[in-house]
Amino acid sequence: MRRDGIFIAVEVDDQSAADPELARGLTEACPVDIYAQNGGGALEIVEQNLDECVLCRLCLDASPPGAVKVIKLYDDDAVLS
Repeated sequence: MRRDGIFIAVEVDDQSAADPELARGLTEACPVDIYAQNGGGALEIVEQNLDECVLCRLCLDASPPGAVKVIKLYDDDAVLS
């Protein structure tokens, strides 16, 4: 799954997005509420909050390597690492 804002895009692999524990961890970790859980516990990306991203890396730290990508659209699609 991928959602694009004006400045930031977030991409989460489908298997990780379906994991309720990971979804809960991302939802709790993000200080600007980019992540949420749907009624079934799967991850949702809140599009209207994407450009609030402060590049804190908390979502990257709360997920397995490669499961979440934060893409800086304003920087030739550079991936936050």
